[in-house]
Amino acid sequence: MAEATRTPKRVVSGMRPTGRLHLGHYHGAVKNWIEISRIAECFFFSADWHALTSEYKDTSGIATAQREMFADWIAAGLDPERCTLFIQSHVKQHAELYLLLGMIAPLGWLERVPTYKEQQEQLKEKDLNTYGFLGYPVLQTADVALYRADAVPVGQDQVSHLELGRELVRKFNHHFGPVLVEMQPYLTDVPKILGLDGRKMSKSYGNAVELGEDSESARKRIMVAVTDPARKRRYDPGHPEICPIYHLHRAYSPPDRVEFVDRECRSAGIGCVDCKKLLLENLIPALEKHRAARAQLKEETIDELVQLGTEKASRVAEETMAKVRDAVKLT
Repeated sequence: MAEATRTPKRVVSGMRPTGRLHLGHYHGAVKNWIEISRIAECFFFSADWHALTSEYKDTSGIATAQREMFADWIAAGLDPERCTLFIQSHVKQHAELYLLLGMIAPLGWLERVPTYKEQQEQLKEKDLNTYGFLGYPVLQTADVALYRADAVPVGQDQVSHLELGRELVRKFNHHFGPVLVEMQPYLTDVPKILGLDGRKMSKSYGNAVELGEDSESARKRIMVAVTDPARKRRYDPGHPEICPIYHLHRAYSPPDRVEFVDRECRSAGIGCVDCKKLLLENLIPALEKHRAARAQLKEETIDELVQLGTEKASRVAEETMAKVRDAVKLT
């Protein structure tokens, strides 16, 4: 993990409930959450309202996907005794603060958010011309400010996305007094995990390996994955920095194996099939370990842990909203 400017006291982060996690989810977020939960008070939530910004036409799978996601979080090592796991929509104060922040959010700020136009271009099959999609950064701000969190774990490339939330909190405090805490980015190292086709790993692209995928399925998917497109013959030198298999080596293989793969790929000492087999020696045991941990979890246990976490989150959220209502003179 990258060095942060200071140790956070309270951290908030969430994830849309899309079901079983893949390797990108784990290395991009959950692994860092586990580390942060050892040094700070943490609230991690299922962002089911955020899911509606692009999936409002069919909400039938959200509840099941949510439970699957919580199960993967816990099986991966996120300890419910160290952190609070909860469901966003079950804490109604999120909607209340979202409404109040929306009253002061300048339209121009929202239209300038980098991902606003980017996702409209990339997800043309989705109806993103909605108030909910435009306003999702306001809801994100409410999600964090509601718990008076001083830090949000982000990679270096996500720092600019957090700035709107910081500006919105400053504007609220300017108008109504110093009620909300201005969140700071807590920088984390996010290893680059490419999908099996070389694009970003995503279920929608069909290029993901699930965190608990069975060994035979994972083996087949890895063995047909794309590698360096410029390496057409066995004796052509490779460029591991653009190969998704090499990036998985960096996440799962020991340092000496990574060094070996890098050197032998560039010199054509090994072929892509050899490289994939070497990866599987370390990847398959990691997937099996997760599958075993997940198999020990019962649905009722997961539901109980999330219910307890949601009750705690609601209490903390109401403490903040009592201060907010008083500041806005709504009491």
